[in-house]
Amino acid sequence: MKIYTGRGDEGMTDLRDMSRVSKTSPRIEAYGTVDEVNSAIGVLRPSGYDDVDADLKRIQNHLHIVQADLATPDSEDEDTPHIESRHVDELEAMMDGYDEELDPLDHFILPGGSDVGAKLHQARAVCRRAERRTVDLAKDDPINAEVVAYLNRLSDGLFTLARVVNKRDGVPEEAPEY
Repeated sequence: MKIYTGRGDEGMTDLRDMSRVSKTSPRIEAYGTVDEVNSAIGVLRPSGYDDVDADLKRIQNHLHIVQADLATPDSEDEDTPHIESRHVDELEAMMDGYDEELDPLDHFILPGGSDVGAKLHQARAVCRRAERRTVDLAKDDPINAEVVAYLNRLSDGLFTLARVVNKRDGVPEEAPEY
């Protein structure tokens, strides 16, 4: 099977139901930005921490489900993988576990730190963009509401992971100066 088809040469692409849409449609923007989040996470694995890597691998698999969910115009399609509330619950449980390692947060922090910590902050920022793109899509097209909840929680999870990795790496958090 060839990787290239030429079907996108005129600026159109296929959704999961084989309908054709512009590559600039809000649906493509949403799941394309989710792909950016997934790629950003792939850049920082391995992180040097087995527990973090296991969580990131699980998240990357969830992001493929998010993309399939968003690439399907009929959000009721039973053959499509869907993000479910249990995926959001898994992110919350992950954050709760890592929070035990962290000092309480009482101020904003500057994104950065160790190489992996800074890349986690970058992935978080891209995740927020994916969330915004998905909310924009939902204004005009029906989507699975759990996708927005998942992306919202994931950005918090990536923030938490950045803090944990930076703490483990001995990099102090910096507060912004106003």
